[in-house]
Amino acid sequence: MNRKLIGTLLGLAAVVVLMAMAFVLPLKASGADGLPVGIAGSAEATTQVEQSLATAAPGDYDFRSYGSADELRAAIEDREIVGAIAVAPENPTVMVTSAGGQQIAQNLRGVGTVMSAQTGTEFVVEDVVPTTSDDPTAAGISGLALPLVLGGMLPAVVLGQLLPRKPLSQALYAGGFAMIAGFALGAILRFGIGTYDGNFVLVSLGLALGMWAISLPLIGLKANFGFAGFGAGAATMMMVGQPLSGIASSAYWLPSGWAGFGQLLPPGASATLLRSLAFFDGNGGGVALVTMLCWVVVGAGLVLVARKRTPADEDSDTTPQQEPVLV
Repeated sequence: MNRKLIGTLLGLAAVVVLMAMAFVLPLKASGADGLPVGIAGSAEATTQVEQSLATAAPGDYDFRSYGSADELRAAIEDREIVGAIAVAPENPTVMVTSAGGQQIAQNLRGVGTVMSAQTGTEFVVEDVVPTTSDDPTAAGISGLALPLVLGGMLPAVVLGQLLPRKPLSQALYAGGFAMIAGFALGAILRFGIGTYDGNFVLVSLGLALGMWAISLPLIGLKANFGFAGFGAGAATMMMVGQPLSGIASSAYWLPSGWAGFGQLLPPGASATLLRSLAFFDGNGGGVALVTMLCWVVVGAGLVLVARKRTPADEDSDTTPQQEPVLV
């Protein structure tokens, strides 16, 4: 019996199991946990609402006080909070943002139903930042988790084969690929599916940056540490970064510790920046942008280190032509 073959098969089975657990566990543990929700109204009314929801759903909400309903709307648009409750004698309102994540919006709609039943006064649900009518569930964005990661990994693999020992050339071509793919995806989402109606150029650049922030570190890791470095980086992006990106639900819906870690990786930062650019005029995407730029800098640094270790003629796309010999 071939022990090496059996060991290889067992190792592959372990990888499959680990991948399954990496995707399943975050989903199983996801849900409302300390969601930042704004509240405005009289002290007595807001206290009553907070106590009621703390009893019905302990730990689900982190209430933040605001002075008026307009301040609540502004805070939602700035992505300071994921929803709000305006407790007023007339027209009490639960404010949601379906563009920020369908699960959270649905959860807060349920809060409106609960409060209406408990108080006997109907709470109106207002969608402050809605999705588009062409794509009401923002499926176009939710489905980008795998394409974004593959859009960063595949160029690193293919260019490594086409341009061996040329890390600088690989990095530059990967940037070109990211721009092409980013604008193509941006156009499909904007003009094909109708997922967003915001700034096409900024969304496309955000998509391109997300893919480049994945491919550059992978190119640098492979150039410096071989397939072991590439494998470790690719596994991190695929098995950790993708399931913890929160692209389908928003990072707030993931377990807090995992969500925070996921936002430090390119897939999570890219997901946050993408929603911010597509629906919130870039609000709330500053940290995500800085995070991706940091990954680009790290990747570029690894590429330059590898470049210094590579002879100049091996990282050039041009081959010196031999001068003709005159006889």
